[in-house]
Amino acid sequence: MEILSIIPARGGSKGIPKKNMVALCGQPLIKYTFDAAKKSRLITRSILSTDDGDFARYGKENGIEALMRPEELAGDRTPMKDVINYHLDALKKNGYIPDIFILLQPTSPLRTERHIDEALQGLIDDKEADATVSVVEVPHEYLPMKLMELKEDGSLKFFRSDGEKYTTRQELPHLYARNGAAVYAVYTESYRKTGSLYGTRCIPYFMKPEESVDIDTSFDLFLAESILRDFSRWKSS
Repeated sequence: MEILSIIPARGGSKGIPKKNMVALCGQPLIKYTFDAAKKSRLITRSILSTDDGDFARYGKENGIEALMRPEELAGDRTPMKDVINYHLDALKKNGYIPDIFILLQPTSPLRTERHIDEALQGLIDDKEADATVSVVEVPHEYLPMKLMELKEDGSLKFFRSDGEKYTTRQELPHLYARNGAAVYAVYTESYRKTGSLYGTRCIPYFMKPEESVDIDTSFDLFLAESILRDFSRWKSS
């Protein structure tokens, strides 16, 4: 089975300049994703999608095939699906159509080859699913029924009209959020038909909070570095 990993890394970033190359525990952020993709047992080909020559050179130095994307696909608001479609179309013209592709965003440095292979294997083993996405459980204090809205008069009201009735954790549902997401994987044929990374039946791949840091701010970097420096403790928990 051909499984393609797509690693998107545009040069521009407003929050953290050149974010994908920012240092994390002594090495560029993007290298964690490069290493995870290369160590995966199931990924058969990896490409780096970028508009930045420095990123492309660094990818090649690390054994990752770099494919340039046009400037119009490198903006802040460029839909990721447009980037994916561009590369899938280009690869198809060269005779390459993967059975599955997996999107690995460099902003998830705590996602390892184990997570990648478990998510992919789960998708392959589930004969009814055509996609999987990594998720983390939402802490109970952030569930919709616990949220409160600040009104114009300065008072607080429950965001949901039934919020006041939930008084214990046992009454609350278990809800999940995409953790970046660290992993999106979908059968290519299904993606082409639906235009969705979630296909027609998407199954979850559960990750722990300490594995789910998504780098967007300087605090996220601090948090990821703190976890990585004491990773042996997290692995044994």
